[in-house]
Amino acid sequence: MADAAVLQQLVPTGILRVAVAVAPSPSAQFAIKDGDKIKGVAVTFGEALAKKLGVPLEVLGHSSSGDIQNSSAANKWDVAFLPVDAERKKFVDFGAAYHLLQSTFLVAPGSKMQSVKDANAKGVGIGGVANTATFRAAMAATPDATHIEFKGVDIATQAMLDGNIQAIALSRESLVGVASKVPGSRILDDAFLSSTTSCCVPKNKPAALAYVTDFIEEAKASGLVRKALDDMGMKTSVVAPAGMKG
Repeated sequence: MADAAVLQQLVPTGILRVAVAVAPSPSAQFAIKDGDKIKGVAVTFGEALAKKLGVPLEVLGHSSSGDIQNSSAANKWDVAFLPVDAERKKFVDFGAAYHLLQSTFLVAPGSKMQSVKDANAKGVGIGGVANTATFRAAMAATPDATHIEFKGVDIATQAMLDGNIQAIALSRESLVGVASKVPGSRILDDAFLSSTTSCCVPKNKPAALAYVTDFIEEAKASGLVRKALDDMGMKTSVVAPAGMKG
């Protein structure tokens, strides 16, 4: 049973509120809609964590990881599972990593781009999801390109279908699903970001962070992380090593 400090910091309402980013295709952080339900790796973690704590679970869908980070100080959620970057660390505290993240570009049908450096050119329109670690890294890697922020993955996908952008920046897993919706598109072999996807809590909740970190380490050791990824079709995704922090 969790102690009083953990319960006060991690479930202040008596319900574990898990913030989840929802997209058209799954990834180590993105969940998907299945009818009225939300399914994904983060949801699996939330269910197991709520069971361990002995409390009810509430899954709160968001349009992006940026929306989750930006609401972190408003007491709207208790735990999330997000890609790590320096900017996001200003908003949340990260614990254990559970996934090794690589992000790259999906390029439009007919594009001659073969590597990330080819995207760094004037006249190349690159789309991504606003306020995300991936799009911040994409912008840093391609300063000469034109960068267009979108509220969600589905809107960026439509922009490519409409011919308004030549590349989309996302995690490699997410791009697999997007590529299936844009016939003739290609995922580049190299990457502009190598990071981790990790558990996190709003700032200054050390007892909550320690508890969730221990939970993720246990989930890696028990095989829950591997199973959660596999169940969402991500059998080639790499589980982070034991003890790796976000």
